[in-house]
Amino acid sequence: FSVPPLSSPLVNKLVKKYLGKSAHLIFDTFDVNSKNAASIGQVHHASLNGKELAVKIQYPGVRESIYSDLSIIKPFATRMFNLRGKDIEKYFKEVENKLIEETNYALELEQSQKIAKQCNQIPSLKFPTYYPELSTGKILTMDWMNGIHLSEFNSKYNKKFSKVNSIGQTLWDFYMHQIHHLREVHADPHPGNFLIDELDNLIVLDFGCVKSIPNVFYNPYFELPKISVKKNQKKFKDLLFELEILRVDDNFNEIIYLTDLFGNLINVLTKPFTVNEFDFGNNKFWNQVNGLAKKLSSDKILRKINGNRGSKHFIYMNRTFFGLYSLLNQLGAKVNTQSYKKYFNP
Repeated sequence: FSVPPLSSPLVNKLVKKYLGKSAHLIFDTFDVNSKNAASIGQVHHASLNGKELAVKIQYPGVRESIYSDLSIIKPFATRMFNLRGKDIEKYFKEVENKLIEETNYALELEQSQKIAKQCNQIPSLKFPTYYPELSTGKILTMDWMNGIHLSEFNSKYNKKFSKVNSIGQTLWDFYMHQIHHLREVHADPHPGNFLIDELDNLIVLDFGCVKSIPNVFYNPYFELPKISVKKNQKKFKDLLFELEILRVDDNFNEIIYLTDLFGNLINVLTKPFTVNEFDFGNNKFWNQVNGLAKKLSSDKILRKINGNRGSKHFIYMNRTFFGLYSLLNQLGAKVNTQSYKKYFNP
């Protein structure tokens, strides 16, 4: 979703519509020219009682555009991924629901405050304070956070391994704590959603997309790395059935092929979980990940098999892990993969 910046009169109109008063009556200062563009809105700088604030205003018509765009994309995606049968709707509904949730700034505020509170024991991890009294479903007000984006940090400090590893460790611990302890996760890990301040704290922004992880998915998903497909093929297949990768209507050859294919895929993607320390700056690992992605996208046999496979929860979990791995690779960080466990308070 991309639109030109909102005009000053429209910005003033939207603030008055959603907050009940004109911006100059609410804030001490308010810049009608946006400072940053968010995915479905734009961010304005404001101040109140000595505090610098970021006011995110949603573009008009976003929700309606999402419904319209998905209705156009759906038939193309169905043919492209060879989706067949009544079950295809669950995948589109998963994406639609998450996109619509992102248009609800009241929900984002709630998710932001909740996860920030539950992750406050992780050192060097910071979150803006949010202001419910200055927020609605279409406007979100928070502290203005100063810092540089991860991409800028990487180019500036890529030779200072202690700094890089420290930021990478915080990022890893943040995500593993969410996934394994909270069972819900910030599912949009890209450089624009993170800042690093002058004290090398990692600042997390934008909780519009948060994925809940139900036990029915979590348990088999994280059991797979512990199972050797060669030593315990039956257990491995059982887990693939639980995760809906294998289906009861698959024939013998399809089961053999898919078990081998996903066995190799899982073997690569779960490597960080099999060691105590992992170097994400090792391009050999990232090349393997990219190689598998290319293989899956061009696999002719896979294209012929019914594409309705895999739990709907894979969509945002895969997005989360690929995004996290990409960020850590760009940083070139080496992390202790087990350190997040010390933050668990049952």
